[in-house]
Amino acid sequence: MAQTLGPVAALLLGVFFLVTGSGLQNTLLPLRGAFEGFSAINLGILGSSYYLGFVLGCLLVPHLVRRSGHIRAFAALTSGAVATMLAHPLLVDPYVWFGLRAITGFCFAGLYLVIESWLNDRATNQTRGFVMGSYVMVDYAALTAGQMMITLFPISGFQLFAIATILFALATLPVVMTTSTQPAPIETARIRIFRLFRAAPVALVGCFIIGLTNGSLWSLGPIFAIGRGLTADGAATFMSAVVVAGALAQWPIGYLSDRMDRRRILAALMVGAMLAGLTLGAMHFTLPGLSVLGLIFGALSLPAYSLAAAHAYDRTSASESVETAAGLLLTYGIGSVVGPSVASFAMSHYGPGALFYFTAAGHTLLLLFVVWRLSWRPAAERFTNDTIASTPTGTVPTPEMPPDPTAGMDDPSPAPRPRPATRSAPGDSFPEAQDGRSDGG
Repeated sequence: MAQTLGPVAALLLGVFFLVTGSGLQNTLLPLRGAFEGFSAINLGILGSSYYLGFVLGCLLVPHLVRRSGHIRAFAALTSGAVATMLAHPLLVDPYVWFGLRAITGFCFAGLYLVIESWLNDRATNQTRGFVMGSYVMVDYAALTAGQMMITLFPISGFQLFAIATILFALATLPVVMTTSTQPAPIETARIRIFRLFRAAPVALVGCFIIGLTNGSLWSLGPIFAIGRGLTADGAATFMSAVVVAGALAQWPIGYLSDRMDRRRILAALMVGAMLAGLTLGAMHFTLPGLSVLGLIFGALSLPAYSLAAAHAYDRTSASESVETAAGLLLTYGIGSVVGPSVASFAMSHYGPGALFYFTAAGHTLLLLFVVWRLSWRPAAERFTNDTIASTPTGTVPTPEMPPDPTAGMDDPSPAPRPRPATRSAPGDSFPEAQDGRSDGG
C-alpha cells in the first residue's frame, strides 16, 4: 500500500483539504441563500450554475494544463476557488452568486481534471483500480467532514466562509511542495469524445449514467429522506450512511478490479445497486432501516465511477491522460445536469420513492450495456502502453498472434520469450482487432 500510494500521497492530501472545503461550501451556500431570502427557483439555478461552469471547465482547462503544466494549473485554479468563496458573503445577491458558482464549477472541473490525470500518470494497469479507489475514498471522506463542519458556526456569519477559504488555500501547499515529479507536458488539449468512446465505450457510457444517478442522489437524497418522514438530522444521517459506505467500499472493490475484468465487477455492482434502489423506492422504513439500506446502496453504487474511470485509463495511453480525464468529467458533468431535473420531475408526480426508481432504471441501463459489451467483446489478453510502443509499425499484437521482437532482424535467434498477459489495452494506442472491431470494452 505504501509503495503504491507513496508517489501520490501529497496529491491525496491536497484533495482532502480541497474537497473538505467544497463539502462545507456546497452545504453552506443553499442554507445561507435561504437565510438571505433567495427563492426556491434561485436556489435551484444556483446548483445548475455550478454544473454549467463545470462543463465549461472540462472543455477549456486542458488548454491551461497544456500551457502551464499540472502544478501551476492546480495553483491557479485553487486561487480562483479561494477568491470566489470570499466574494459570496461580500456580494449577497442571487444573480452575483449564479456567476460565482459558475466560476467555482469551472475551477473544480479543472482541479479534478488535474488530479485524475496526475493519479493516472503515477498508476500502472496493475494498481490503477486501487489508486482510483483510494482517491474516491479520500474524496467521500472529505466531503462528509466538510458537511459536518456546518454546525461549527451560525450560517449567518462570516466564519464558515473563512474556514472553507482556508481549506482551499491549504490544498495548494502539499501539491506545489511535493518532491514527486508532475506528469510530462501534454501534446494536445482537444477532447475527442468519439475517440474515447471507441477506446472504452463502457467507461464513457458508464460515466454519463453514473452522473445521472449520483447527481440525482446528491441533489435530492435529503428531500427523499424528509419525504419518508425523517427529520433534517435523520436525512443527514441517511446521506452520511450512503457516503461512508461508498468510501469504505472503494479499496476492496478497487483491489479486486486490478485482478479481473473491471467490466464484470461493474456489472455485479449494478445488479446490487438496482435491487437496493428498488427496495428504497418501494418500501417504507424508519431511520434505522433506511440507514442500513443507505449503507448497502452506497457501497454498491458509489464505487462505479472509479471503476469506469480506471477502465478508461487502462485503454488510453499515459500521454492522453488529460484528454481522457476531461472527456470522462465532461460526460459525468452532463449527466449530473440532466439527472436531477428528470428525477425531480418524477418525484413531483410519483412521490419521493421515484428518486430511487430513477436510479434503478439508470443502473439497469448500464448493466444491460455492460453485459452487451461483454458478450460482443469478451475479456481477452490486453496490452500495456509499453507493449504497444515496442510493437513494430503495422503489427498489431493479439492473443492469437504474439508480437515478433525479431521482425526485421537478419538473425532471428535467440527465440523470443513469451510475453506475459497484461491488464488492459491502451488507446492509439487504440489497437484494432484483426476482424476490424475495436478491442475496447
